[in-house]
Amino acid sequence: ASHIMEDSTKPRRQSTVAAWVNVIYGCNERCTYCIVPTTRGVEQSRPVESIVQEVTELVSQGYKEVTLLGQNIDAYGRDMIPKRKFSDLMRTVGSIPGLKRLRFVTSHPRYMSLGVIDAVAETPTACLNFHIPPQSGSNEVLEAMGRGHTREKFLQIIDRIRQRLPDAAITADMIVGFPGETEEQFLDTLKLMEEVKFDSVNTAAYSPRPNTPAADWDNQIDEDVKKDRLQRINRLNLKHAAERRSRMLGRIEEVLVEERNVKVPTQVMGRTTHGYIVYFEGDIDELRGQLVEVKIEVCQTYYLAGTMLSRKNGSD
Repeated sequence: ASHIMEDSTKPRRQSTVAAWVNVIYGCNERCTYCIVPTTRGVEQSRPVESIVQEVTELVSQGYKEVTLLGQNIDAYGRDMIPKRKFSDLMRTVGSIPGLKRLRFVTSHPRYMSLGVIDAVAETPTACLNFHIPPQSGSNEVLEAMGRGHTREKFLQIIDRIRQRLPDAAITADMIVGFPGETEEQFLDTLKLMEEVKFDSVNTAAYSPRPNTPAADWDNQIDEDVKKDRLQRINRLNLKHAAERRSRMLGRIEEVLVEERNVKVPTQVMGRTTHGYIVYFEGDIDELRGQLVEVKIEVCQTYYLAGTMLSRKNGSD
């Protein structure tokens, strides 16, 4: 197999403010529903030096925020000699002069170390936003999926985040209607969501992928049942998303301005450290890339709105 240390096709820079940077390619997991290991190959971590060089270059071009990317980002460095830790990479990248915000995706509950939570807490540029997909709240379904973690392990990670960073946003992915999933097992997923109250969940009804083990199993769930479960999980997802954002009402939040609000041209769009979208009146040509303080006056399911109070010092 070829060993790619550098990607000649850099991740798309859809914004002039926030960029994505790959830190690890491939995936060594064998989740029974997933085609990624077949299509993207084994895990290959990029050297720290090349990542730092790329982020430094992005900052010099005016980028203010970087998201570190990996299918299983917590595996970063375990294929290296000597082995390295993702938490150390975060601290290194997070301290690059001129970088204002650092994000990362995707964390795997099987491998996510508590040290990553500590690194977020101790790195000023690190955003209060964790994307950790459990995929299911049922241990039986998790085993069938080949996830390699339990509901209990996942909740231990959540507890540590809540202890160290009580205001952090936690987002996730969930699959419903996985082959063999019973109504009781589906309810276990809803119970997990009630325990955690995610800020948002990417939900999907199971869909068979060619050349994956689960696609060939004879205990597939009826489409009507999958559709019903998807509607039910989505209702709970919307409820929790609204609940979580409602705590922002009246607060003054730091927002990184990214784009114009396409629906209201006199407004700009930015994000809080939690990843919440915020709209407010402002001139995009003046404010793009700026860190500003916004008083939150409106809380909706998937966005906030408010009034700009001031710019942060040193946000240029």
